[in-house]
Amino acid sequence: IDYTGTDPASPCNKCLSPNVTPCICTINFTLEQSFEGNVFMYYGLSNFYQNHRRYVKSRDDSQLNGDPSALLNPSKECEPYRRNEDKPIAPCGAIANSMFNDTLDLFLVGNESDPTPIPLKKKGIAWWTDKNVKFRNPPGADIPLEERFKGTTKPVNWVKPVYMLDPDEDNSGFINEDFIVWMRTAALPTFRKLYRLIERKNDLHPTLPAGRYYLNITYNYPVHSFDGRKRMILSTISWMGGKNPFLGIAYIAIGSISFLLGVVLLVINHKYRNSSNTADITI
Repeated sequence: IDYTGTDPASPCNKCLSPNVTPCICTINFTLEQSFEGNVFMYYGLSNFYQNHRRYVKSRDDSQLNGDPSALLNPSKECEPYRRNEDKPIAPCGAIANSMFNDTLDLFLVGNESDPTPIPLKKKGIAWWTDKNVKFRNPPGADIPLEERFKGTTKPVNWVKPVYMLDPDEDNSGFINEDFIVWMRTAALPTFRKLYRLIERKNDLHPTLPAGRYYLNITYNYPVHSFDGRKRMILSTISWMGGKNPFLGIAYIAIGSISFLLGVVLLVINHKYRNSSNTADITI
């Protein structure tokens, strides 16, 4: 479901204006068939180059691992998002500063007058090693999270500091799973990142029955200035994983090119090779 809003008829077109803040828009859509099993909600971005060399390097892994010295003295790789208002930025760097911050809520429109909100699970979306090893809050289990980040300031483009990302302290600070997912940079300019899980509750009923839905969007993240696109994706997985045609297309394309090159080289070798392997020498 594309909700960029560049089409004048789109409900999110009003949100392209910087004067409308906060902006909330609603996209209606229909599921033609039911979704069985667990459903994964992703947000997708296009024309966003997270693979730029300077962008990828603009972070401090020691700070993200909760090192107190790196917290107050971030790496120079984070410039120009290293300090603000003479305070160190936590988390520093361009990756953290550009974190995706749209809010997506899903509703089922049934026969009743009131739509049914779809429960979205926000924990369990990050890799276990990231959540428990690579990203750690500053030490001090008995100290409030806000105190552990004392002396730092929020990234320039953030509305609230890192220790207020979630009311649940086990999902706030550097171990906030939305933040962790964003910090794993994408290899291609068109990508998707896991946003929420929709767990199946009842084996007798589908997770998302076929029918009419609407997506409620709190539109914060600007992409229009660099011709980007935003979309929401709903997907299920099988025992083979999710549906991603990229690898299959890449293998077929590379195999075809290799086959054609093999044929061309065979023709060249057959046409121009030396017919005699030995030369007659006359004395």
